[in-house]
Amino acid sequence: MTPTIKRELRCRSAIEPMVGHMKADGELGRNHLLGVASDAMNALLVAAGHNLRLILNRLKPFVAWLMAALMGSFV
Repeated sequence: MTPTIKRELRCRSAIEPMVGHMKADGELGRNHLLGVASDAMNALLVAAGHNLRLILNRLKPFVAWLMAALMGSFV
């Protein structure tokens, strides 16, 4: 295999799980809109929702710590 093919396979193997999660959790397989433009819009909205879920999951420990700190200061 050429170095270019190896690099492309690594990129693809990194992207495939994300697409699988978006199809299963983000309902990428469903598109209730009509037209080619709506297909692109649906994919972008699913990707944005996926990114928001990732951001919120990273913020959960911080918010829990912040709430515990605030509740501890009022007691």
